[in-house]
Amino acid sequence: MNAQSMKEIPFAPSWPEPDLRLLRTELPPAPTLPLRDVLGPRLAQWVEQAAESKGAPPDYVFAAMLAAAGATIGNTRWALVWQGWTEPPVIWTMCIGLPSAGKSPAIDAAIQPLRKAERPLREAAKKELAEWSEKAEVARLMEQIWKEATRVAIKADQTPPAKPKGCDIGPAPHVPRLVVNDGTIERLGAILAQQPRGTLQMRDELAGWLEGMQRYAGGGTDRPFWLEAFGGRSFTVERMGREPLTIDRLSIGVLGGIQPERLKTLLFKSDDDGLLARFLPIWPNPSPLRRPQVWADEAMMEGVLAKLLTLDLVTDEHDVIRPFFIHFSEDARDLMDDFRQKVRGWEGEADGLMLSFLGKLPGLTARLALVLALLDWAAEGDEQPQLISVQHFGRAARLVEVYFLPMARRAYNDAGTTKVERAARRLTEIIRKQGWHRFSSREVMKLDRSGLGTKAELDPVLVLLEDGDCIRSVEPTVKPQGGRPKRLFIVNPALHGQRI
Repeated sequence: MNAQSMKEIPFAPSWPEPDLRLLRTELPPAPTLPLRDVLGPRLAQWVEQAAESKGAPPDYVFAAMLAAAGATIGNTRWALVWQGWTEPPVIWTMCIGLPSAGKSPAIDAAIQPLRKAERPLREAAKKELAEWSEKAEVARLMEQIWKEATRVAIKADQTPPAKPKGCDIGPAPHVPRLVVNDGTIERLGAILAQQPRGTLQMRDELAGWLEGMQRYAGGGTDRPFWLEAFGGRSFTVERMGREPLTIDRLSIGVLGGIQPERLKTLLFKSDDDGLLARFLPIWPNPSPLRRPQVWADEAMMEGVLAKLLTLDLVTDEHDVIRPFFIHFSEDARDLMDDFRQKVRGWEGEADGLMLSFLGKLPGLTARLALVLALLDWAAEGDEQPQLISVQHFGRAARLVEVYFLPMARRAYNDAGTTKVERAARRLTEIIRKQGWHRFSSREVMKLDRSGLGTKAELDPVLVLLEDGDCIRSVEPTVKPQGGRPKRLFIVNPALHGQRI
């Protein structure tokens, strides 16, 4: 600081600690994905190679794989933490990034193998459907003949003939839909009524889907359907002009991408009914631009998904078709107790959307443990799990604590803050980067930064920073010659990492 500056600013003998809430950077850093800590070696290598071949961060491939695997398992296997607490493997993931971040190619890395695994199921079903259609045509003609014979018998006051057995050939075979891109509630209901396993909805751009639901707030809305679809609960789909469909376990995975600015808009427009908080938000740093050197083994992932498709629902002693419940071991339950205590502590420091997200973490972690256990079986040659072990849940809990929780704080950073607070954080970041120990309001406005470019925008920000003991307003000891006097501020040394 030069001699002139020293004359302008009086000595500040002491400072209290600044409000740490105002010192957070606008965007928390992206955590590192602990890929090899949570996946077996074959699957971890596939994620890494798929990401490189697509020019995308491995985070996006991992997110797509979790959603695809969870939806493929569907209602065949649920986790049973303890009596009265069950969780389906339904996982919703949201890949956040700019259009050039590689979201869509990374998602394709998991979706294309799923479509390929679905193909033989669809071809077999279409063959059955063609055979059924031929029988249906014969049945229709038989029914017409029977109806005519019945009409004649009634007219002649004779006993009508019995209806031929060939008239009733049962419902048409269902053609599986393991991935749906844009299904209406009625269409999805029709699919799931015949496909109790569940399905995956993949949306290349989630914003339109989510904004479409918001548009109907106050009137008819799809939100209740999707809230239940995440939990695998029973749901009745009302259909215009038709009988309603009741689905015993409505289970739909969701996967898609969204741009950061579109997400920010949703965060401020959305009612906190828990829908947005059900997503695992994934917002990694972009991958460096380079030509791929390796290619993923597509057959390996196809084999994993095909193996998951061999899982089926079970029929209990009451002839009710239901999931097979994989119980938590006692050690895993003890670890869940410890984890819930951690979550309770995190909740004490959160509000808004983060609080909703944290409230769902214990159940979500149980789901991740189930999916990771079954991926081990499908990819690494392990035995099919009969229990969720402490190792399974421990990996899921670590993944949540070191990765998904920081990711949520990064993605939902703006959700619990006002416009003035966001601008205040922006100004503290500028103060640090500029190395300012004192500054004037005019210097800030000259930078023309968002939320700080005009006096009307800047004034409440300066008041907030003063109230938070980050800056102090001072009177210059040297008055300017003519013109408006400077508005000067000195900076708490703690903003520059100095001791107070």
